Amino acid sequence: MKGFYKIISTIFHPLLIPVIGCICYFKITPQYYTQNYFLGNTLPILILTVIVPIVCYIILRSTGYITSYTLPTIKERKYPLYISLSLLLLVIYKVIPNNYSSELYFYFIGLITAVFCSLILLFIHFKSSLHTTGMGSLLMFLISLSVHFEINIIYAIAITIFFTGLVSTSKLYLKTNSSLEIIVGFIIGLVSQLITIKYWL
Repeated sequence: MKGFYKIISTIFHPLLIPVIGCICYFKITPQYYTQNYFLGNTLPILILTVIVPIVCYIILRSTGYITSYTLPTIKERKYPLYISLSLLLLVIYKVIPNNYSSELYFYFIGLITAVFCSLILLFIHFKSSLHTTGMGSLLMFLISLSVHFEINIIYAIAITIFFTGLVSTSKLYLKTNSSLEIIVGFIIGLVSQLITIKYWL
């Protein structure tokens, strides 16, 4: 069972949420786009939000700044959040500026807000769950896209809710987060997307 929950935590790792959200957008939007347009957005986001952070993690791990991939201490969590914040800002400035795709642009604005809030909480010695922050962000984004495009994606939303519960359970089972940290993380993700809705919905 422990192995199963580790797999769930890996599949829905916070690093993958930007890419998953991007893919969901292109699969849901009724607007026409070419394969080159899809790859031209997805690949740079994949590189900046997944591959570069992994390389940075390896460097931080080898230099002793990070001792485990679970980032057990508050100090260790700050370094990846600084890196994620910088890379997400790079995405909205260079990959998807506001005039390119407003839905994706404000999705990433929401992600930046969530990362910033999680970072602020670290300074008051509170470690929110980054996994549930990511799942909360993705869930609200899907709901917003459903309303925006007037498309019924209830199954996708239901599946996301199911996996949000599974991810939360895995964090509790693996004892990497407390119930409060999981709830606060989920609220941060949900609210960070909710406050951007009025700008594009």
